[in-house]
Amino acid sequence: MISRITGLFAAIAVAATLAVSPVHAQDQKPADAASAVVDAAPAPAATPAPAKASDNPYGLGAMLQHGDMVSKSVLTLLLIMSMGSWYILIVRLWDTSKLGSEAKDVRSTFFKKTSLADGVRSLKEESAFRYIAAAGVEASEHHEGALTENIDLSSWVTVNIDRAVTDVNNKVGAGLGFLATVGSTAPFIGLFGTVWGILQALTAIGVAGQASIDKVAGPVGEALIMTAIGLGVAVPAVLGYNWLVNRNKSVMGQVRAFAADLHGVLMGNRSVAKR
Repeated sequence: MISRITGLFAAIAVAATLAVSPVHAQDQKPADAASAVVDAAPAPAATPAPAKASDNPYGLGAMLQHGDMVSKSVLTLLLIMSMGSWYILIVRLWDTSKLGSEAKDVRSTFFKKTSLADGVRSLKEESAFRYIAAAGVEASEHHEGALTENIDLSSWVTVNIDRAVTDVNNKVGAGLGFLATVGSTAPFIGLFGTVWGILQALTAIGVAGQASIDKVAGPVGEALIMTAIGLGVAVPAVLGYNWLVNRNKSVMGQVRAFAADLHGVLMGNRSVAKR
């Protein structure tokens, strides 16, 4: 009897041991798996350094870097047009300012000389007024020949003085046609560059099969810069053209007034002109 009771307790102990062992094994396995996952987890990637503000992927530098020959040719043409416009604007402003200053001095001193010869010699060699005065004096002194003897002296002198005034006007107005051409064509040249750039960008996007905003904004933004450059070239050219036209009218009015006074002196006192 006692042996049976002892065997029963031994069986119960063995069963309890077997029941507890799986639970302990299951608890041990998740802990081991968690530690394995932690060990196998990759290290966090290093945070990329922020891009510099100067590295603009949509700016002019990116356009020059990725643009083709057509885009670069359009940009070069606009640059040449801009440089030519500014050169003409600066040179002609200097010429008109110089001519206006000479006009004030000539009107206050030239006709106070004792003779036209002294008046001509008092003018600067490269002065437009000396050129006109010399042309008038020479025409009044050389009115001979079979072809010119039928023309009266007044008309002959008038024709020569007007020719000299026209030469001065052409010199002062040189380059205005270029400014007008730049002002009227530069926006369309820039627009052509924009259309070409957008066409190339959309073609590249279609081939790549990526139409996300970051893929579209860059090429299209680069292309639109061409339109802005075209307007930046055209606006100074148009403003400079209008400004120079108004200045030329004012200055040439003073030149023509001097020519009219010179003609009156030559016709009123021919003996002075022959000295």
